[in-house]
Amino acid sequence: MSAEVLECVPDLSGVRAEEWDALVTADHPFMEHRFLRLLEQSGAVGGRTGWSPLHLLQRSHGPGGPQLTGAMAMYGKTHSQGEYIFDFAWANAAMRAGIRYYPKLVCAAPFTPATGPRLLGAAPDRLLAGVEAAAERVGASSAHVLFLTDAEATAAAARPGWIRRLTWQYHFENQGWPDFESFLASFRSHARKEVRRERRRVAESGLRLQVVEGADLTERQWRALYPLYLDTVDKKGAYAYLPQQFFDGLRDHLAHRVVVSLASDGDEVVGAAIAYRRGRSLYGRNWGATREVPGLHFELCFYQLIDYALERGITHFEAGAQGEHKIRRGFLPAATHSVHWIRHRGLAHAVREAMIEEEAAARAHMEALAAYSPFR
Repeated sequence: MSAEVLECVPDLSGVRAEEWDALVTADHPFMEHRFLRLLEQSGAVGGRTGWSPLHLLQRSHGPGGPQLTGAMAMYGKTHSQGEYIFDFAWANAAMRAGIRYYPKLVCAAPFTPATGPRLLGAAPDRLLAGVEAAAERVGASSAHVLFLTDAEATAAAARPGWIRRLTWQYHFENQGWPDFESFLASFRSHARKEVRRERRRVAESGLRLQVVEGADLTERQWRALYPLYLDTVDKKGAYAYLPQQFFDGLRDHLAHRVVVSLASDGDEVVGAAIAYRRGRSLYGRNWGATREVPGLHFELCFYQLIDYALERGITHFEAGAQGEHKIRRGFLPAATHSVHWIRHRGLAHAVREAMIEEEAAARAHMEALAAYSPFR
């Protein structure tokens, strides 16, 4: 007879990669042990970042020894940055009511608004009970599971105290098009002409465009990625979550997951979009350019990667959060999900009521947006 034990650990150094990764489904790179561990080792999380690893593990202790049967990537947070499921209004409401909102717990892939399993391996109810217990133990005001799957969100919402939230992004779903021209042929005439005009302007710039998998990137190309990432951060007035050491780790340990669309002038990389691939899914994450070339962002972040996806039979492509401009380029509104547990009953009640109204508005807005689809 085996007994199941839940525990929290301050990092993944003591968890074997093969044991953790056995719980991760085939199309989702951001819950892999190597990716999460790289965030820790590079200093992207931990220290004074406001992201303190507190991963939840479920082990079954039987005659054959302890076995990892469930896990969640979890972090103690002292702010709400880098999450992409925005709860700033909740935090402000709590402050006005004299309710402490931080620290909180977040179960997510840090800085990564990509949908995928978050309740790894074990029955959701058991892991969520562990999250609640951890929140009580560390004095967290709340716990938030971000960008989990629809099925996981449904299971979590059935547990007392958990609140479901619906948001949306814009995703590309491969309908079996053999190539980019076939994809474009499914567009309405006006939308098709617009895409071709954008691509032609970039082609006429004289830049060399290519998509390169991580293992085939040259050292010069790898070195260009971090400055390009910083350039976009600076232009947006954002915070650079990822340090140089993270990009070095990508090159050394995760190159097989990386896909980069590049724009080069001779040997000089002047623009790049970084994506991650696992199984039949592709996820665009970071981009940057040192030149203002009309349409270059769309070419690198969307068109080149769609072309790559179609060539390799990739069925699902997420190009990041937000951006209604994605619709007319083949990315349609798609529901995204999060679930939330809030200790203070009054605040929890207010959030639950607000989420009912927000979901109705979100569904209506998604339906309205779908009318702008470029497809015939």
